[in-house]
Amino acid sequence: MASIKLLLLAFSNSILLASAHYPYSSSSPSPASSSEWRSARATYYAAADPRDAVGGACGYGDLEKAGYGKATAGLSTVLFEKGQICGACFEVKCVDDLRWCIPGTSIIVTATNFCAPNYGFPADGGGKCNPPNSHFVLPIEIFEKIAIWKASNMPIQYRRIKCRKEGGMRFTIDGAGIFVSVLINNVAGAGDIFAVKIKGSRTGWLQMNRNWGQNWHINADLKNQPLSFEVTSSDGLSITSYNVAPKDWSFGQTFEGKQFQS
Repeated sequence: MASIKLLLLAFSNSILLASAHYPYSSSSPSPASSSEWRSARATYYAAADPRDAVGGACGYGDLEKAGYGKATAGLSTVLFEKGQICGACFEVKCVDDLRWCIPGTSIIVTATNFCAPNYGFPADGGGKCNPPNSHFVLPIEIFEKIAIWKASNMPIQYRRIKCRKEGGMRFTIDGAGIFVSVLINNVAGAGDIFAVKIKGSRTGWLQMNRNWGQNWHINADLKNQPLSFEVTSSDGLSITSYNVAPKDWSFGQTFEGKQFQS
C-alpha cells in the first residue's frame, strides 16, 4: 500500500514538470550568490517516471551526459525567472522537523527544469508551483538525502551558491543554414547566463538572443569560420573563449571553452 501511495504522489508531482520551451526573460542580471537562507517547499518525483532524463525546459537534454546527474531541480514560476535561472546552483536543507528531516544534511542541486503552475487549483490547495509559491521538485534519490519520502510536500530552506564544474563550459552548435543555435552548459561560478556574443573570423562580435533555457541563437552566415564566444553570467562577469570551434565545425558538434572561477 505504501508503494502505491509513493507512486501516486510521484506521478502527481511529475506531471507538473515542463518539458516544453519556456519564453525568454529580458530582465536584468540578478546577484548570483547569496548566503541568505530563504523559505520554500519541496516535493519529489520517482526515478521511474518519464520526466526529463532527456528534455526539460532548460534545454540540457540528457542530464547524465550533460554532467548534471540526479542532483537537479525543477523550479516554480517565481524562481525560474523565465529560463534565465537555468544552470544556477542551490543548497537545499530540510527545515528542522523531527518527524521527517535527516538531521545535519543538505544537498546541492542545479536548476534544470520548470515546474509548471496548475491554475485548476489554488496556490494553497494543490497548485504547488503556482505563484507566489517558491517550490522545488527533486528526484526522489536527492529528496531522500535530506528527508524521508513520507514527508512528501515539505518545508525547506534554500540559498543560492556558486557552481563548481570540471573542465570548461561547453558549446553545442545546432541549427541549419544561417540559423545558428548554441546550447551552453557546464557553467561554473554563477552557473546561469545573462548574455552571449559570437564571433567568426570574418565578423565582429554579434549579440545572440536567448531562444529558451540556455539555448542561444542568431541568424548569421558563420560557416567555414572559427568561432569565438563571449559569455556574461548573471553576476556581471564575462569570459571570452577564442576560436572554440575550428573552421570546419559542423552542426551537432560540442566544443569546450574557458571556465568561470568557482
